Parts: sequence; C-alpha cells; structure tokens
Amino acid sequence: MTTPEIETRLLTRLDVEGLLDPHTCVSAVEEAFRLRGTGGRIESAVLGLHGDGGGFHVKAATMLGDRGYFAAKLNANFPANPQTNGLPTIQGVLGLFDASTGAPLAVMDSIGITLLRTAAATAVAAGHLAREGPATVTIVGCGAQALPQLAALAVVRPIQHVYAVDRDASVASEFAAMAAERLGVSVAMAPDLTRATRASGIILTCTTSRTPFLGVRHVVAGTFVAAVGADNEQKSEIEPALMRAAAVVADHRGQCETIGDLHHAIAAGAMRAAPRIPMRTGLMSRHCRTRSTRPAVRRRSGRL
Repeated sequence: MTTPEIETRLLTRLDVEGLLDPHTCVSAVEEAFRLRGTGGRIESAVLGLHGDGGGFHVKAATMLGDRGYFAAKLNANFPANPQTNGLPTIQGVLGLFDASTGAPLAVMDSIGITLLRTAAATAVAAGHLAREGPATVTIVGCGAQALPQLAALAVVRPIQHVYAVDRDASVASEFAAMAAERLGVSVAMAPDLTRATRASGIILTCTTSRTPFLGVRHVVAGTFVAAVGADNEQKSEIEPALMRAAAVVADHRGQCETIGDLHHAIAAGAMRAAPRIPMRTGLMSRHCRTRSTRPAVRRRSGRL
C-alpha cells in the first residue's frame, strides 16, 4: 500500500501577515468565542515553563466539525530580548494538523499570529462593550502589540483621537509614526497618564508590568479597558480596586482566575470567584450585554 504524500506548508511571518488582515482575524476570533460559548466542539490546554529571564508557553486547541483541526503554538517570551540581544520579545512556531488523521498541514512563525489574534480578541470585546461612535483611545505600552491593537480596534469603532503612553519616548514616537503611515491615524504623545485616560472612552494596556498602574482615579464611568499585558502569574496592570469597581469580562475565566489581573484582585480580596453564569449570547456572559455605567475591564488570559 502506497502512503499518501502529505504536503506541509511552511509559512514565515511575512507570509502570515500577507495572508491575514484585521477584518478576517476579528471575524474568526469572534466565531471561535461564539462556538466555545454555545458548546461547540472546541477544547484547549496550556503548558507553561519559566526560565532565566523569560519562559515558554505551549497553547494547544482542537476545533472539531466537518473538518477538524488541531493547533499547537509554542512561544518563547523573553522581555529583555530587544535591549540585550536585539531579538523580539516573543518568538515561536505554530503547528496546524488535521484532527481526523493527524497529518501536519502547516508550520508557521507565531509572532504575527500572536499579535493578530490578541488584537482581534480586544476588538471583539470592544465591539460588544465599548460605547458606540467615534472613540478616543489611550494605548499604554507602545511596543509590538500597539499597532495591531489599534488596527483591529478600527474594525469595530471609528478612531477619533489616540494618546500614546510609554516609559520610552522613542518607542511611543515610533508607534505614532507607524500609525500615521499605515493606518492614517494621528497619535499624540501623552506625558500625563491620568489626563489621557480620563479623556478616553477606550484604554488599552499592553505592557509587561509586574506592578499595577491603572486605578479608579484614571478611569471615568463607561470606559472600556482592554487589559492585554498581564499574561502570567507575576504580571499585573490593573489595580484590584479598579477591578472591584468595574464590570469584569474574561475570555477564559478559569485561566484568568489563576494568572494576571483577575488573579491578583482575587488574591487581594477585592474580588471573589463566583459561580459560573451560563452563556446566553454565545460570546460572553450575561453582564457583558449591558451598557454599564461602570468601567468595563476586559481581562484576557493570554493563554488561548
């Protein structure tokens, strides 16, 4: 018996970014959340290992249907890389397999996938939680995530004004130049965090901070906050008091309760793990459909 020849595609970061666009990614991520929320045949698992100066995460998932797929993403995350080694913070590969036969379909660079998927999840949440109409946006942390976040957000909300906040003024300036060139969006440097965030209806935090910096004093009622950066047990961007005051929405609550801002808020006694609320919309839990007068903090697990 002749073994069928299996063609496995090899995709570089340029290939990935050339094939995908923000609209496609936002639609795909929203459909994945909907399938998971309505009991679709989707399962996921995570493995994390820490090393000197960084760590490794394996994120794996299956999606079964007319044709099933299995994907596993192996990422290395070393925050000091850009300064000390001239390398990206995140590097890795993603393997895609046929879930029925186990055949490897593709191996691709994971940097572009990680940036696009994370930004698309923010946009899906903003589409359901942020106020309607043109948005004033503050982005805290202007590294690799900033531009994809803004591009994805523009899919669901017209961008009116953007404030950039970063400890390194040159990083914020480079982000502003790229946003103007690639998105046609004008970005102003914001030396004062409070003035920028209180003037914004949408706040995106994309840092590697281990000390929470965004509090109740920074946010007005009705603001949407996408807390993107705290993707492990040590990192934290949102103060527990703001978490307690907000309507908190998690992409994967079980994971968020063990890492990042929700984890720290529970540990501080500011919040508690309540019984699960049944999914009704197929995307997020019941309180996500309301336009609360409280801030809405969308917590991502960082591990899907």
